[in-house]
Amino acid sequence: MKKIAFICCITILLGCSPDPTVERGARTQPDTQMGMYVPLQHAQYDGEFRIDGSNVYQAGSLNDPSPWDHMDNAAERLRKVTGEIHIDVNEISNSGAFWAELQLPEGNYRVELERFNEFSPCQDGGIAAYLFEHGNAGCGDANWPKSLLYVAGWGYGSATLNGQSLYEDFEIHFMVTQGMRDRDTLQVQLAPESGEAGSVNPAAQQLDFYIRSPARNEANLPDREVFDHFFAMDVTWR
Repeated sequence: MKKIAFICCITILLGCSPDPTVERGARTQPDTQMGMYVPLQHAQYDGEFRIDGSNVYQAGSLNDPSPWDHMDNAAERLRKVTGEIHIDVNEISNSGAFWAELQLPEGNYRVELERFNEFSPCQDGGIAAYLFEHGNAGCGDANWPKSLLYVAGWGYGSATLNGQSLYEDFEIHFMVTQGMRDRDTLQVQLAPESGEAGSVNPAAQQLDFYIRSPARNEANLPDREVFDHFFAMDVTWR
């Protein structure tokens, strides 16, 4: 049954040496020095996440000619946009809503996740909470540094521009992470200078999302024909 396996995950207690036989994965990080209870081990856990993101930036623009870099970890072509990003989901039942309403130079842009979908086992049915992803975490790609994800979702959705359909049935991913971007420069560092903890700032949080096309284009970063990527530097839990 969904989530039951989480209760059985290996917890590395404070002060214990890493076990080299433990395979790295979304919830098993053998190089850590401290463990964390998974959500369902908490009697009061209701699975509800209500989070808003503001102070939003876009990587690139909607109409960039290929090749482009819409990760923009170097923060070379970021632009500030107005509007907010909203999460109102239940992680236990894989249900709820994710949407963003943003005012871009091109017009009023709205993205909505219409159905959650698990693309890999670590995504736990389409919404997952308190897992490691990206970097060398064993879940997700290496386009971002390894981070603890407080909540994340995956699935399919659509986008409109000025009320007109822009994308239909595109893949969407959102995540609330530790601080991946520097507060001042907005740059991302993919590789830490030492250690395995990931090059993030645990004193900060951010909310990222993208909507991407099924069609690929190897000239672009990431390798999609469309990859609209936004992140919020101010995160509010409700």
